[in-house]
Amino acid sequence: MTARKPPDRVFAAFRATAVGGGMIVPGDRVLAAVSGGPDSVALVVLLLRLREEMPLEVRLAHFNHRLRDEAGADQDFVRDLARRWVLPLAVDGADVRAYAARRRLNLEEAGRDLRYRFLRRAAAESGATKIATGHTMTDQAETVLMRLMRGTGLSGLAGIAPVVAGPPCPVVRPLLAIAGPDLRAWLAARGLSWREDATNLDRRYLRNRIRAELLPLVARDYEPRIVEHLARLAGIVREDDELLHGFVRELADEFILRRGRDLSLDLKTLPLLLPALARRVAREFLREAAGGLRDISFDDVAALLALGEGKELTLRQGLTLRRESGRVGLKKKARAPRPYETSWDGRGDLRLPAAGLVLRGRLRRSGGPGRPLRKDDRAGADLDADSLAFPLAVRSRRPGDLYRPLGAPGRKKLKEILRAKGVAAAGRDRLPVLLSRGEIVWVPGLPVAERCKVTDSTVSVLSIRVLKKAGRPAPSGGDGSGTSRRSAGPRSSPRRPPGR
Repeated sequence: MTARKPPDRVFAAFRATAVGGGMIVPGDRVLAAVSGGPDSVALVVLLLRLREEMPLEVRLAHFNHRLRDEAGADQDFVRDLARRWVLPLAVDGADVRAYAARRRLNLEEAGRDLRYRFLRRAAAESGATKIATGHTMTDQAETVLMRLMRGTGLSGLAGIAPVVAGPPCPVVRPLLAIAGPDLRAWLAARGLSWREDATNLDRRYLRNRIRAELLPLVARDYEPRIVEHLARLAGIVREDDELLHGFVRELADEFILRRGRDLSLDLKTLPLLLPALARRVAREFLREAAGGLRDISFDDVAALLALGEGKELTLRQGLTLRRESGRVGLKKKARAPRPYETSWDGRGDLRLPAAGLVLRGRLRRSGGPGRPLRKDDRAGADLDADSLAFPLAVRSRRPGDLYRPLGAPGRKKLKEILRAKGVAAAGRDRLPVLLSRGEIVWVPGLPVAERCKVTDSTVSVLSIRVLKKAGRPAPSGGDGSGTSRRSAGPRSSPRRPPGR
C-alpha cells in the first residue's frame, strides 16, 4: 500500500489567500518582486505550483538597492533563478543612499520609494495584471509592533495592506497568512536555496531588534502565537478602519469645501463633533491637501483642529496651511502687490487700480445733506476736514505703520489691527492708507483716526465713499481718472481745503 503524501500546509495557506481572497485569478500575468531572500524565493515557487492548477503567467523583477557589497551577487542569484525556471526577468537598480540624502528620507523609505517605482514601471512595460511581493505574517507582526511603539492610531495598527490599488495594476501580498520561519522550513525541506541579507542581522534597526529579540521573547515567555495574534489584530483593525473611513468620507463632504482646485476645511463647527470624528475629517482634508499622509502625525492633526484665526501651520517644507474667516486652506505664494503712492485733494474720484478700488470724496459743511454710512467702515468714512492737511497722501501699507483708530487708547501696528478685524493677509497690502502730515487718518474697513473724528464742533466734513473697481464719474471736477485735482509734482506744503 502506497504511503499517503502529507498535505502541503504552506501551499494550502498560500492558495487560500491568493485564490480564495481574490488576489490572483485565472489568466493573470503576475510580476513577482524577487530580492533573492527566502520569502521572495518561496513566493515564486508557490506561484509556479499554482500555475499547475490554473492558467497563470509568472514574471520576475529584481531591484538592486546598491547598499551592500553582496548586492551584485544577489542580482546574479536572481538571474540564475530566472534562467533555471525559464521566466522573464526585469532588473534595475539605483543609489538608494544618495536618493535618501537628497529627499531627506531614511534608507527604508527611500528604498521602498524607488523599488515600487521600478515595479510599477516594469509591470506597465510587461503588461502585468498583478504585482506580487513576499511580505509574510511575520512582517505584519513586526510592522504592527513598530507602529505601536512609535505612536499610531487605528490606521497604523492595520499594518501591511493585503492589496494596494494603483496604476498600472494592484500590488498583492499572498504570503501574509504564512510566518517567515515556516517558509524557510518549507524551502529547506525541498532543497531550495536563497540569499541571506546581512543587514537583517544589524540590531541598529528597530525592525531587526523586534524580529531577533522582542518577538522571540514574547513567544517564549508570554504567548507562543503572538505573531498570529498580531496579524489577526491587523486584519480586524483594517476592516473596522475601512468601515469608519466610508462613514467619515460622507461626513467630510460637509466640511471639506472644493472650488475648482482650491480646497478648504470649515473649522467653525468641526471641533464641535466628537473628537474621533473631527480628527478623521481633519485627516481626510490633510490627505487631499498634502497628497497623502506620509509625515503627517497625530500632533499635526491636533494642531490643525486647534489652529487660531489668522494663524498658520507649516506641516513640511512647501506645505503651509492658513486659517481665514473660519476656513483652513493651503497658503498660496501670492505675488506681492507693487507698492503705490499718490496724493489727493479729497474731491472727485481717485482711482486706485492696484487696490481695485475707487475713492469718491466730497467736502461739505457739517450738518449738511449727506448719506449716512451706518457705521460701515468698509463703505466709507466721514472725517473732520479742518484736522487734515491737503493734499492727503494715499499709499499702500508699509512695515511699521502705526494707527490710532477711533476710541483706541493709543497707537498700534496697522498690521495687527487689520488682522484683528479679520482682513485676509492677501488683501492687506492692497488696501489704501490715507495720511495727513505723515499720520494715518483712515484705512478702508477701519474707523477713522481718533484725532480726525467728526464732533459737535466740526465745521467741515470730508466724506469718502469706497466704490469697487470703477465707479460712475464724479458729478463735477476732473475726468474721473484720479489725476485731476492732485499734485503732479512733489507733495505740496499743508494747506486748507480749496474753496474754503
